[in-house]
Amino acid sequence: MRTGENEQGLKKIIDLIRMIAIVILLIHCYYNCYQVFQQKGWTSGISDQLLKNIAHTGLLSGYFKSKLIALGLLLLSLLGVRGSKDEKSDYRSGIGLLLAGLILYFISGLILMAEALDQQVIAAGYLLLNGIAFITIITGGSVVARSIKKKLSSDIFNTDNETFPQQERLITNEFSINIPAYYYYKGKQKDSWLNFIQPARGVLCVGSPGAGKSRFFVEPAIRQLISKGHALCLYDFKYPDLSLIAYNAYLKHQASYEVKPGFYVINFDDLPHSHRCNPLYPGGMTDITDAVEAARILMLGTNRSWLKKQGDFFVESAINFVISIIWFLRKFESGQFCTLPHVIELMQVKMDKLFTVLQTEPEISAYLQPFISAYIENTMEQLEGQLDAAKIGLARLSSPTIYYIMSGDDFTLDINNPFAPKLLCLANNPQKQEVYGPVLSLYMTRLSKIINQPKKTKCGVVLDEFPTLTFLGLDVQIASARSNLVSTILAMQSDHQLKLTYGKEWADVVLNICGNIMIGQTSGDLAKSISERLGKTLQDRESISINSSDTSISRSKQLEMAVPVSTISSLSSGEFVGMVADSPDQPIKLKRFHAHVKVDSAALKKEKDSYLPLPVVKPVTQKDIMDNYLIIKQDVQDIIESVLQTVLNDPSQDNLIVKK
Repeated sequence: MRTGENEQGLKKIIDLIRMIAIVILLIHCYYNCYQVFQQKGWTSGISDQLLKNIAHTGLLSGYFKSKLIALGLLLLSLLGVRGSKDEKSDYRSGIGLLLAGLILYFISGLILMAEALDQQVIAAGYLLLNGIAFITIITGGSVVARSIKKKLSSDIFNTDNETFPQQERLITNEFSINIPAYYYYKGKQKDSWLNFIQPARGVLCVGSPGAGKSRFFVEPAIRQLISKGHALCLYDFKYPDLSLIAYNAYLKHQASYEVKPGFYVINFDDLPHSHRCNPLYPGGMTDITDAVEAARILMLGTNRSWLKKQGDFFVESAINFVISIIWFLRKFESGQFCTLPHVIELMQVKMDKLFTVLQTEPEISAYLQPFISAYIENTMEQLEGQLDAAKIGLARLSSPTIYYIMSGDDFTLDINNPFAPKLLCLANNPQKQEVYGPVLSLYMTRLSKIINQPKKTKCGVVLDEFPTLTFLGLDVQIASARSNLVSTILAMQSDHQLKLTYGKEWADVVLNICGNIMIGQTSGDLAKSISERLGKTLQDRESISINSSDTSISRSKQLEMAVPVSTISSLSSGEFVGMVADSPDQPIKLKRFHAHVKVDSAALKKEKDSYLPLPVVKPVTQKDIMDNYLIIKQDVQDIIESVLQTVLNDPSQDNLIVKK
């Protein structure tokens, strides 16, 4: 029992044992230096008699016997020392002092053999060395007694405790994306695999600039999708970085496809390396809802602030106006003039002529009626505001190069057609994204609807920096395209980009609908959300309590965040956290990961150095571009004149003529 009485009794016993040890050592010194004491007159008959009696006991027989007895008693006294614990006390220094004291204690006898020295000096030195040795031993024992045998962990950031087992087995299928990696568990490095076996459930990769999204994930994903025979739509924000990878992977893995695919590029900056494609081609516009979708994307893409104003009068009026023009061109002469350049040019026609022409198509009468009524009633200020809202946005797209690309028909957007699969690269330019972004958004939106159909070949959609696109159907594609074998891969720098452009509600839908997540260094709400999504693990906890008489160390286990927000915000380049989705056929127990992706930099550099450049599609001159530009303008004039002539020559259509 640790009562005050017992502690006091123990202390007295320790003091007594230590005092006996000191007395024995003093008798030993007195015996071995007797001649010096005698010369000094520090002896007496009583002391001599006492010394003889002690000698008869055998204590002083032999040099080491008395020393060993004194040392043994001293060490025995140290066993009972219960000094106040100090976390800074180091038992290793205490042991060092003990060893030093022991060595000095036993070699001190050598000074007795130094015949060259005076006997008094020898005696004084011998006493001094033994005294120092005794003090050193006591000090060392005290340090050891005060030290804490089990110190708290020196891992101040709790890194080792936050590690957890991860998937070390490679799991593949015909759709999977498998990324080699390594992770740390209990201080040991282990190899692992990030097995995205269900990319059709959506893969979201987020990381700040330099986190390694493209190098460590997007580029390997492109190579693996092509190697497994996927059709591909690739949005290359920094063309030609990803397009080069896709093209060379296409050359390498053509044998993976049952039907040899075509490779196509849409690039408004380099027309000789670009194909031509009309996203509004008649075959893909089966009903007026397609025109509604296309018009909405165009208007919201050219006026991105409208994304948060959908439903407003002027926003919806501009969209309805564009719907009318698109669907008129789709129905006129079987849609041979249904292109975005023709839409832009037709918008510039005078109101009375334009409304008269558009009225000839009965399906759009409901969209046109408000505009015609405003024109007839001469409320021109409001009407011009409605129409200008549409014209101003699309006027930025009135470019001969855009007209040239979007009025051709080198290919169609059914990239996952099993009889004619395609690999399509959509090239953007960061310096011109305000102009190219809406056009590429139209391509992407139309393509998304076309590929999301049954009985198609497997297909991958890779969107790097996808917040630069206006892609309102993205959540629908991720939610519904899985059964149609469409794998969607999204990469962006921050969730704030989505919230800034689309608003918090839509951004939250996209961020939470993806079944696979791979997060590099990021912060804010997304880091907090991912930390909570990864959940908690059972982690060791230790605490220490120190008082004057004892030390108490408590150990426990507690559920804590597997990957805290602070860890996510300080991830290194190539280091990712996240979760993979499994399937009923291939269940994965260890879905969570916090790993470093492995990349063979030397092999990767060698591969990229051997890449072939993108091929020239067709030489294009400035004359070709301008001739196409002028032809489109003339087409619109011919359409207006032809329709007006028909209306004016048919008395039954007099009601279609719009007049103030």
